[in-house]
Amino acid sequence: MVFTNWAGNQTGVPAEVRTPASTEEIVDAVRAAAANGRRLRMAGTGHSFTGVALTDGILLLPGGLAGVRSWHHDRVTVLAGTPLKALNELLAERGLALANMGDITEQTVAGAIQTGTHGTGRDTGGLADQVTELELVLADGSVVTAAPGEDLFDAARVGLGALGVLTAVTFRVEPAFLLRNQRRRMTLSAILGALDATTSGNEHLDFFWLPHTDACLVKTNNRHPGPARPPSSFKYWLDNVFLENTLFGAACATGARFPALIPRINALSAAALGHSEAVDASYKIFTARRDVRFLEMEYAIPRERLGQALRETRDLIERTGWTITFPVEVRVTPASDAWLSTAYGRPTAYLACHVYRRTPNPAYFEGVEEIMTRLGGRPHWGKLHTKDAAYLRGVYPRFADFVALRDRLDPGRLFGNAYLDTVLG
Repeated sequence: MVFTNWAGNQTGVPAEVRTPASTEEIVDAVRAAAANGRRLRMAGTGHSFTGVALTDGILLLPGGLAGVRSWHHDRVTVLAGTPLKALNELLAERGLALANMGDITEQTVAGAIQTGTHGTGRDTGGLADQVTELELVLADGSVVTAAPGEDLFDAARVGLGALGVLTAVTFRVEPAFLLRNQRRRMTLSAILGALDATTSGNEHLDFFWLPHTDACLVKTNNRHPGPARPPSSFKYWLDNVFLENTLFGAACATGARFPALIPRINALSAAALGHSEAVDASYKIFTARRDVRFLEMEYAIPRERLGQALRETRDLIERTGWTITFPVEVRVTPASDAWLSTAYGRPTAYLACHVYRRTPNPAYFEGVEEIMTRLGGRPHWGKLHTKDAAYLRGVYPRFADFVALRDRLDPGRLFGNAYLDTVLG
């Protein structure tokens, strides 16, 4: 079997593939790997752009390790291979919801947590910040539970699969709620002049700047008492299927063939941006459809440096003459206490750059990365970057503690791979 990720930029050929359906079967796989001198990784659905899930040893595919293990009043324990979209539906059936989440729901809960999936929120952090307990299989085959107050809990919530195989996750949940989604066009100049007010005035803020224009699509999501006012079937199809996927995909394909047209294409896209509003279940508002395949680099920077990062990124694109089809996306989160969370210890802004999969632009990513690292940025663990342990040690205060814990739990690097060799040393 050849394992290929969603974007098609990472492939690996494991020596063996297993599909465990229980914690006990994962224990068996870990012990088999140790006995045969192989390394072991558990992949999710391949939505990371890095090689974090690759292995030349035993690859675990967690499709059989899905579903709810137990329900509590304000908590739910789910098996690690449960897709986020399935978890949302299970929670909704019981009148429950996660407080915050990212916009893609194809990932497994384990894959999303281990790579630091974050979403956007003024007061509520990403998925790892909503975890209350973890179950892991360690390199010696033991099964452990990590809870708040323990180093393993703070390390393993965003653990990159380096400390053990995650088998179950307990999330803090709350009564289901509605969000009012407003989409509007603003100029980048106006946003830069009111960043603090825009981020502090909304529970969830997400905006996209179209390079070669001054136009941004700003999405705000705030809690609403109801009643629900979901978009009509036609409106949902128009915005989420046709405009953001079908038409955008055609624009990307045209730009790939005729790069000189990209600034004009973006100008037309900017002119098409309009205002809309809907009130719907939180998980339906948080999430989006993504059919156009792309490559992505995202950096987390101190929130107070967001304005500088945006200005420098805009100036870089204008100065170099690159033609960039995909918008630059901006989100924010509060500080996190998970050791390798990109938001560890500081309110954070995220700046994400994308390129159409068929037209990679390494120079674009390299140029933006230079800006982000100069501002103390931390690369998303599941998105493209060039940083290694020497750099990451300087931007994560608990990096050395994480590595020391890994040395103790997995001294033989049973769970290692080439990506972890680079980022953890």
